[in-house]
Amino acid sequence: MDLIKKLTGKNPSEYEPVAKSLVDNADIDLFSKLVKQDDFLFDFIKDNISRRIKSACNANNYQNLLAFLNCYSSSYENVIAECLYEYGKEDLIPLMKELFLDESESKKAYIAKYFSFVPPKFIQEMIPIFRQTANSKFEPLSTNSIELLAKLNDEISKEEALNKLSSKDEFEQYNAIKFLVTYQAKNSLNQIIEVMKHSSLSENIASEIPYLIDLNEFLETNFDNAILVLCNIVNAIPEIIPASTVLDYNLYNIFEELYLKKLTGSSALLLRIAKDKFEELTSNEEYLFDCDKNTKEEVLAINDLLKGVNTQKLTSFLYEELYEESVFVLFAIDYVNEIEELEVLLDSKNPTLKLKVLTKLKEKGLLTNRHKEIALQNLNCNDVKAAIEVL
Repeated sequence: MDLIKKLTGKNPSEYEPVAKSLVDNADIDLFSKLVKQDDFLFDFIKDNISRRIKSACNANNYQNLLAFLNCYSSSYENVIAECLYEYGKEDLIPLMKELFLDESESKKAYIAKYFSFVPPKFIQEMIPIFRQTANSKFEPLSTNSIELLAKLNDEISKEEALNKLSSKDEFEQYNAIKFLVTYQAKNSLNQIIEVMKHSSLSENIASEIPYLIDLNEFLETNFDNAILVLCNIVNAIPEIIPASTVLDYNLYNIFEELYLKKLTGSSALLLRIAKDKFEELTSNEEYLFDCDKNTKEEVLAINDLLKGVNTQKLTSFLYEELYEESVFVLFAIDYVNEIEELEVLLDSKNPTLKLKVLTKLKEKGLLTNRHKEIALQNLNCNDVKAAIEVL
């Protein structure tokens, strides 16, 4: 029988000898084959494998794990790092520091995870190196390095990231946000939200925020900002973030709670957007083709929930957000049919809002030259002017 099948199977008489041989012989070929199966194995199976590797380790063979460091897997980095520290204790730290200077980013990613088990006093002097690896393009190394900086309370790197939120480069802002989320800089939440409101990467930014604050907690402390984040998250599925995030973000319970107990202009808008999105996801098999059973079932359940939502009732709330200063107005326009309500917004000082209204009028076959003339008054943005003129 294939060794991978034995290692992933249910029979201890088969998987225990394979796990022992894997570690005892530093079998890099078998480990490489195992890592190549990462995308095809369920998480609970990979968790079982990690436990089997840990059980196979002891004080005599744990250093054999070092042979696996050039073959990175997020599924097994924790057990490898944990075992290396558990059996090596402080004696192994000098070697690991030396290996961290290796050019292999895969090796560095594992060792950075290893350092997360090491008491801070032994790695404090490595903070400048961790600041450098935190900027690695290899995400596991970057993530593990940022977590180390947080563990070591490195205020300098945190402050640098906060300063980058003011950058004119949106990608630099986004990378700073990912740093702050990984760092768990919860006091940066308000600044991150403000960046999101004005960024063309708003959906990417929104998808990071649930890893900084629990969405239910956010809804309790800042309802409208939380709803705005959720609007962007729903829009991001599945093009920017995978459909599986419906489980990560607990969207079913959030939508149900909002409809039953917290229906406002903003939450009605979120549910209206979600209703369309999940109908689309379930009407095209391609969207869910690569999803696991749990994700598919959750998406279908959310769609069934939203099918039961009264669309007319939701629409009646949307007009609460149909004013220039509302952060939801650009979303709300998509669901407004009254031409008079749209025409009022043409006097807006917001170029993006003017263009969105005109585009909506054109889609409905109601756009006139008079509408364009009104929108062009007091408009200083040449790009938007050009876009309006060709409508």
